Amino acid sequence: MSADDNREGGTLPDLVLPASTVPDPAAAPGLRWGVISPGHIGTQFTETAHRATASRVVSVVSRSAERAAAFAAEHGVESSYDSVGEMLAAGGIDAVYVASPHAQHHELTRPVLEAGVPVLVEKAFTLNAPQARDLLDLARDRGVFAMEAMWARFLPQYDVLRQVLDSGILGEIVEVAADHGQAMPTDPAHRMNDPELGGGALLDLGVYPISFAQMVLGDLGELAVRGERTPTGVDGTVALLARGARGGFARLGTTLRARTPTAAVVSGTAGSAQLSGAFFAPGTLTVTLLDGRSARVEHPGAPGDGMAYEIAEAARRIRAGELESPLMSWADTVSVMETMDAVRAELGVVYPGEAGA
Repeated sequence: MSADDNREGGTLPDLVLPASTVPDPAAAPGLRWGVISPGHIGTQFTETAHRATASRVVSVVSRSAERAAAFAAEHGVESSYDSVGEMLAAGGIDAVYVASPHAQHHELTRPVLEAGVPVLVEKAFTLNAPQARDLLDLARDRGVFAMEAMWARFLPQYDVLRQVLDSGILGEIVEVAADHGQAMPTDPAHRMNDPELGGGALLDLGVYPISFAQMVLGDLGELAVRGERTPTGVDGTVALLARGARGGFARLGTTLRARTPTAAVVSGTAGSAQLSGAFFAPGTLTVTLLDGRSARVEHPGAPGDGMAYEIAEAARRIRAGELESPLMSWADTVSVMETMDAVRAELGVVYPGEAGA
């Protein structure tokens, strides 16, 4: 209670958070999708699309024809191929989801855009910012939709958070703190430790807190980086301090060596907003003000259907003839990639094929 409230003998009204404006994913237009790389993420995408949206996966590509055929049989997918070119030549698809390791995103996405087919590319969008710019320049030149599949940005609690930030009730934003660490295998051959596959904590795990901070604070600059590399030369642990273009600081962390809380907090001069761990998945947003009031919102749907929101967002934008989503714009994708490039440069992490490798 404020001093003014005390003088007037009144009480503050309950804190009520805005309602999510995100439409039901099941109401979005249904698209015919092709999936490149039928691994864990490709499976999750397909199952979620079929369960929670009007979209359907109708084609799948793997370097192994047998693996593609097995995936198609398991998930009721009409066609399977062992090359992207073969799938594109066959037609019958409205969009493509690229689910391969990020070191392969540039190579696999380029022919899709050249064929004029809209594309949703799993995060991290590419291996580095130059590759991202190349793909997005191509998408612009060809007039083709492209979007990074940073699924967190499309979730209802993120929509509510953006409304809270826009309302100003948190006051001036002072800090964003977020982390993502997992206890990953130490086997040098594991993809997370393999430079050939773009291994390391940053592009697979750290992209989440960096993208979150960029969403809240704008482009990150004045980076202060500490960390260590694995024996294979990729980043194993990273601590990052940065200043946001819109003001406020970011305090971010990622590691392959330990499971961390995976929480995110936005702290302002009048209150804070916290996303429960894992902050990038369906969960709870809690807003607490300095005057003692607090309110929370819960994810409205099934926790396992979080990917439905990015699938629906892509479908709506594609059907509307748009080239990008304002929720994960091309500029946002490039900004996040530039930050990760700068962090890797500080740690001396260079992937095969990059300048200086």
